[in-house]
Amino acid sequence: MQPSYVVGRIPPPTWPTTIAAKRNPEQEREAQEWIESIIGKKFPPGETFEDVLKDGQVLCHLMNKISPGSVPKINTTGGQFKMMENINMFQKALKDYGVDDVDVFQTVDLWEKKDIPQVVTTLFALGRTTYKHPEWKGPYLGPKPSEECKREFSEEQLKAGQTVIGLQAGSNKGATQAGQNIGAGRKILLGK
Repeated sequence: MQPSYVVGRIPPPTWPTTIAAKRNPEQEREAQEWIESIIGKKFPPGETFEDVLKDGQVLCHLMNKISPGSVPKINTTGGQFKMMENINMFQKALKDYGVDDVDVFQTVDLWEKKDIPQVVTTLFALGRTTYKHPEWKGPYLGPKPSEECKREFSEEQLKAGQTVIGLQAGSNKGATQAGQNIGAGRKILLGK
């Protein structure tokens, strides 16, 4: 029996298993229930989470329920480019609603099922963003973002803080590496 790769060569990539390992069925179920409760329709039985979302129609309906009119036209027929256009319109509506750019998945993540965990992360980011919109009365997805935690310090406390020398300031009670020689010293050989 031959090994799947030759010793001394780089083994084949294992990224498909790593991406699959990132998937969290509990989060996907939570996101699915959140979507179903907002749009008022259950996902078709027997279809996977990503297959239901793939054409972008459900996502566009979700966004229109959260922010009415945010996706003006939802393509229900047409080729793959029309369906990918739905995903792009959903992504634009997300950003307009206030979801950070870094939280928004790439179109291929969903369309080609390359990174479904990133799609779920985007849905949770949308769920967090709904907390910032008082016109949205729920349901919510994910934890509520923290509010500002402003602190007031007295002059005495500020002065006391200036006397502390942290280890980041370069002081470690006199400990240095001076005098340490590890291994052979550098030798320059001339004439060889």
